[in-house]
Amino acid sequence: MDVRDQIREWWDDDADAYDVSPGHSLSDPVEAAAWRAALLSLLPPAPARVLDVGAGTGSISLLAAEMGHVVTALDLSKGMLERAERKASERGLVIDFVVGPAEEPPLGSFDVVMARHLVWTLPAPAEALTAWRRAVRDDGRLVLFEGSWAGEGPWARAKDAIASSAERLMGVRNDHHAPYPCGVVDRLPLQGASSPAPFVEAVRSAGWSRIRLVRLRDVEWSIERRAPWPLGRLRRRPRYAIVAES
Repeated sequence: MDVRDQIREWWDDDADAYDVSPGHSLSDPVEAAAWRAALLSLLPPAPARVLDVGAGTGSISLLAAEMGHVVTALDLSKGMLERAERKASERGLVIDFVVGPAEEPPLGSFDVVMARHLVWTLPAPAEALTAWRRAVRDDGRLVLFEGSWAGEGPWARAKDAIASSAERLMGVRNDHHAPYPCGVVDRLPLQGASSPAPFVEAVRSAGWSRIRLVRLRDVEWSIERRAPWPLGRLRRRPRYAIVAES
């Protein structure tokens, strides 16, 4: 099976479990407010034409649409987008949903391409980032939400080990239906990032310019506060937006 098919199948299977996590569904109002503030400061003024790549069950697409943007939500997984479409209908929001790979965005002159927690899942991130640059207008923008998923600093592994033990004792469930397939993880060049540097380099190599980095401390804090002590502190990851121009 092709790696893209494996990834699609895993996320289709995850669709039923994904929104159980408050961080995925943004059902926690404080975390949702933190993300809304981030979008307000980083997206162009509404109404902008926004392409949300790797939209999943639509959490960020819904926030952007509520803010008045014209949103197209792209995702490889039909199962994830079906849930996003239902949520949009329940809220009376009009969003264009497109099933397809990140490397093949729909034709259109978008004002901005955004992606949340997606690029680490891509086998060829530079290819996708190059395709997104072609999808925006000449003065278009990229807003990439990512994090140092492997942690930063010498104590990251130790903190993860303590957190794993605490989660087992507390009966904390995983945010997904199953671990990501090892054979797939090995083919994801950005999955083990311990700093924003590889993400910035991927954006630069794809031809984006005027790259800047914004630390999302309010998002980090909102995620930490909803986790039981001490898991929030132990599992905290630096999160940031990488913003660039076409």
